[in-house]
Amino acid sequence: MDCDSFVAFARHRAGRLDLALSLGRCTAEAATMAVAGQPDLVDAFEMALSLGPHDCLVTGVERQGDPAGKADA
Repeated sequence: MDCDSFVAFARHRAGRLDLALSLGRCTAEAATMAVAGQPDLVDAFEMALSLGPHDCLVTGVERQGDPAGKADA
């Protein structure tokens, strides 16, 4: 994964969805971040990340502390 590309993509999408984004660690294998906002918009953020950016393949998302009570994705 290209961390610069992925982080830029995540920041852009979070901004468009009016979500608070706190970035954690990013490596070639994984990225961690905390996202806060309206639950439906957090879901939309997750979907956006699974579709792009074009140079990063997202194979899974793990959610923790989900206030909507959803299981890990």
